[in-house]
Amino acid sequence: MITEVRLRPLRNADFDRVLELERQLFGRGAWTYGMLADELAGLGRWYIVAEPERLDRAGDQPVVGYAGLWFDGDVTQIMTIGVDPAVQRHGVGRQLMAALIERSRKVKAEAVLLEVRVDNAPAIELYRELGFEILGVRKRYYQPENVDAYTMRLDLSVAADDTADAPVDAPVDAPVDAPDDAPGDAA
Repeated sequence: MITEVRLRPLRNADFDRVLELERQLFGRGAWTYGMLADELAGLGRWYIVAEPERLDRAGDQPVVGYAGLWFDGDVTQIMTIGVDPAVQRHGVGRQLMAALIERSRKVKAEAVLLEVRVDNAPAIELYRELGFEILGVRKRYYQPENVDAYTMRLDLSVAADDTADAPVDAPVDAPVDAPDDAPGDAA
C-alpha cells in the first residue's frame, strides 16, 4: 500500500502505463495511443501523473494515477482522471483533482467542468466534496457502453470576484465603497 504520491508532468515514457490503466479502468471506452498523443498535442492541455513516493527505491516508480485538463480561455475541462484500482480510496484521486483545480485557478479559469458516469458513486461523492455541482445529464455520453454522464461544474469566479476589488487593507468580506458617481446596474 502507498501512503504518499508525488505528482509530475506526464511524459511520453508514461504512455504505456497510462494506456494500461485506461484499459483496466474504462474497458472498451479506453483511449488509444493515438487518442492520447493527439490529446496531449492539443493547445491548452495540461497532464500529470502520480507515482508512489518510496524511500526504499530510487528512480521513477510505476504510475498509479493520471489526470489532465484543457483550458479554452474561459473554463477548464477535466479531460480524464484515472487511478489504479489497487490504490483507489487512498487519496490519489483527491490529490490529482486538487492539482487540476489549482492549475485552473493559476490560469484564471472561471470554472472547472467535467463529465462523470452516473453510476460512478465514489467519483461523484469526491467531486461534490470538492464543491462541484451537477448541471445536467448527457444521455449515452460514454460509448460504446451507452452510459449517461453527469456534467458537473466548480465555480472558481465566486471566490476570485469577492476579493478582487477589495482595498488592500480591508478585510476580505468588507464592502467596497463606491464613488458617488458610480453607475448603477445596467438594464
